Amino acid sequence: MSQAITTARPYAQAAFEEAQKLNALKTWSEMIIALAEAVQHAELRAVVSSPKVSKAKVAELMDALVGTGASNQQRNFVRVLADNQRLLELPEIAAHFEALKAEAEKTVNVVVDSAFELSVAQQEKIVASLKKRLGREIKLACNVKKDLLGGVVIRAGDKVIDGSARTRLGEMANALA
Repeated sequence: MSQAITTARPYAQAAFEEAQKLNALKTWSEMIIALAEAVQHAELRAVVSSPKVSKAKVAELMDALVGTGASNQQRNFVRVLADNQRLLELPEIAAHFEALKAEAEKTVNVVVDSAFELSVAQQEKIVASLKKRLGREIKLACNVKKDLLGGVVIRAGDKVIDGSARTRLGEMANALA
């Protein structure tokens, strides 16, 4: 996994720089995410990783997946990935590309796990608080996880704020032990 991240970084960086130069971050992001999802299907993984299938055939297949709406630069990017046998690293490339995109756009994706459905007012309060704390625009996604018992767990990039009742109870148990 760490090797895939290491080898994916230069491809993501190159794609990001090209997309930024063309002022097309959104379309590049959509394409890379779609391809990353596609290569996670077992059938496509089998074809892409098969030594019996030529690089040219794999590149043709991926070109067909990209579709006719893709730019020449996007097609070239996918061809380079196919030629260098890096298509299976598309999920890591996509993750790194999205991180670079968020940094450039001064946004952060935040996932909030809570024991109960959050009201709109609660979501707005979390967004306002995090915007002030992180100094970025916040893209919020909320999940309900009943096993938290109460409270919330907030993930913003590599930061985690765990205010769940489950964690608090665990801390109390450790303190009493």
